Amino acid sequence: MQRRQSSKHSKRPLQVHHSNQTDLSAWRKGGTVDTEKSAQNRQSLSDQKNDNEQDSLEQALSYFEKIQDRVSLKKSEVLQKHLSTMESIALKRGLPPEGFDVLLDVALSGKLADTVNTRLLKSLIPASAIPESSIVSSVSWFCVSKCSSNIQLLFLRWLITMFDFIDHKEQVHALYGIFFSFLNDEKLCPYICHVLYLLTRKENVKPFRVRRLLDLQSKMGMQPHLQALLSLYKLFCPELVSITLPQKMKTYFKNADGPWKAAINAVRQRNQANSTVPQPLLLGTAQPHSRKRKWNTQLIVPASSANAQNLVVGGKMSRADSCSANESFPVEQLRTFPQLLQNIHRLEFPSQMGSVLTNPLLLHYMNCSKDESVYLRLYYWMGQTLQEECTWCVVDNNQYEEEFRGFLETVYKAECFLQEGFPSCEEFLYRSLPLWDGVSCRSQILQLVSWIPLSTFSEMKSQLCDPLAQLFFTSSLYFKCSVLESLKELLQNWLNWHVVQLDSESDSQFSSLNTTLSGLVNGVAELINFVGRISTAALHLEKSHTFLLYFILDFYETVCDIYLKYKLPLLIMPPAGVFYPALLSMDSVNLNQLCYIMYRYRTNLIAAKENEMSKKKIQQFKFSSQTYQEYNQYIIAMVGCLWTSSAFQKDNHPEGIRLDDELLKKTGVREYKNSFNIVYHPALMCYAVDFLQQPLKVKQRMRMRKCDSRTCWSLSVIWNRETED
Repeated sequence: MQRRQSSKHSKRPLQVHHSNQTDLSAWRKGGTVDTEKSAQNRQSLSDQKNDNEQDSLEQALSYFEKIQDRVSLKKSEVLQKHLSTMESIALKRGLPPEGFDVLLDVALSGKLADTVNTRLLKSLIPASAIPESSIVSSVSWFCVSKCSSNIQLLFLRWLITMFDFIDHKEQVHALYGIFFSFLNDEKLCPYICHVLYLLTRKENVKPFRVRRLLDLQSKMGMQPHLQALLSLYKLFCPELVSITLPQKMKTYFKNADGPWKAAINAVRQRNQANSTVPQPLLLGTAQPHSRKRKWNTQLIVPASSANAQNLVVGGKMSRADSCSANESFPVEQLRTFPQLLQNIHRLEFPSQMGSVLTNPLLLHYMNCSKDESVYLRLYYWMGQTLQEECTWCVVDNNQYEEEFRGFLETVYKAECFLQEGFPSCEEFLYRSLPLWDGVSCRSQILQLVSWIPLSTFSEMKSQLCDPLAQLFFTSSLYFKCSVLESLKELLQNWLNWHVVQLDSESDSQFSSLNTTLSGLVNGVAELINFVGRISTAALHLEKSHTFLLYFILDFYETVCDIYLKYKLPLLIMPPAGVFYPALLSMDSVNLNQLCYIMYRYRTNLIAAKENEMSKKKIQQFKFSSQTYQEYNQYIIAMVGCLWTSSAFQKDNHPEGIRLDDELLKKTGVREYKNSFNIVYHPALMCYAVDFLQQPLKVKQRMRMRKCDSRTCWSLSVIWNRETED
């Protein structure tokens, strides 16, 4: 018996060893088991560590809640321990909502030294949301001035930074008058104005508040924070603010989120990395932890906790019940366009205005809304975000270029949806283009350029044209083409805006329309002349490259139809540095573009001439004789080159291609007069070869077409000679 057992035990290791060597599936299974066990062990260790941190956090909160007397930080090891615990946990994963009541009360009650209070305020990083009740309680401590002015200032900066994290704001809005009473404090005034700017509604604008701000302005001067609040008041109630405020967009407030911004980003990224549940970027009642930075975390419509409770309590809740429970319709429940139409009078924009950019329904609502505060809130948020997070303006943000590029793409899509540019984007472009290298976020920046509003182009052309021109001349061919495409889209957007304005204007507003038309004509003319100058120089630099010439002529395809297609009394001919390289181009596409452009110029000039001769309407704008003369010079050179083989003799343009016969003979070219006609033109040589290879019947048909074309050109020349001044 013992012998049998010993033999059995002696064979068992051999069987196991043999199995492990030959059975691959068993080996894989064993490896999987080991991996699962190690993963479970790591998960258990992580859970245990989180439990320990949670216990330490609860102990620290309990300690701070029970503090009654002033405690010295140097003499109390317990205070040092709990303060360090609070800071480490806050910076690692953020604080829960229930912790803000305790820590704000301690920091603003003056029970501890300013050093401790400062560290507490800087550690107030939310993991999800901040309860409104904690803000109300902290403002009550703020009013009794138990803490020092430095702590009050730091609290205001924290409140401005965390404003979008507050779950509700109705009670905070009710504190408007309390905040307003602190305007007399010169140290707190800039930040109080910032808070009031975020809280202001139309019902908050009162005559006594306007007078108070005007008095402060007379004492302090034209301070930007006072101008911001007065501008907002004037927008809501223009009859109460009679003074003239600067129309130019500017940065009214200083950056207030220095101590907390990096911590918030780190907490959100760490929470996202530790989360095992996928968190889609959809509208809903959840508040996902985004690994994106500040701009993309605020592109999600936040859900209020009250609405979330209405959805959870009692199981399912009907739409009618949810609407009757609240006066305003919760935007996170907005799913379809019929819902938008049914509840359009009861919608309220979310606290995080950046979320509007990614929601087409809210963009529709924004386009219909007459509430100017909505635009102000969006412009303010966007301006602050672009100013603080620009990857080439902030040195340590290069690693976030991909996310910044996505944000700019979102802004551009919203502009295309609304068919108008954002003033904050315009300000961002004017401020950042001189620092731009032409490489970072190239396509997104040039897309935003195409939506610069018309009203300020003439005033700001030095901030747009000069930086673009410097980059244009020193960059690659592809960049030059991209800039030309962007400027063409900018011109088209201005012209489309003009057409829409013409359709919407009534006869009673004819005088205001004339003023707008004059500004539009001047702005469009400046843009066209700018493109003409840089195009001429670029063709010299790139040796009249075919690809570049295509984009230049594509721009002038829009210019040549401005009068008829866009109803704008303006026609500007392309410069000689563009016309002649296209006429003598080696590419048939460029030559074809030029012929079409000259044909459309002719059609527009004829229409303008007929309108002037009819005298049915008093023409406010008339084309100068120089425009007709320049066109006639171009068309004579073109016909002489392509048809009559006399381009070098009859071209009378000052910058044309007229040459003496003796100089042409020295070139050694036979029949130099025919070198650029329709048969021998280098761009059309391929078609001549193709013609020779065609059967006889096809040649006859092509000859007939050629005769028709020759007749059209002859009539064109006759017309030009008759209309030449």
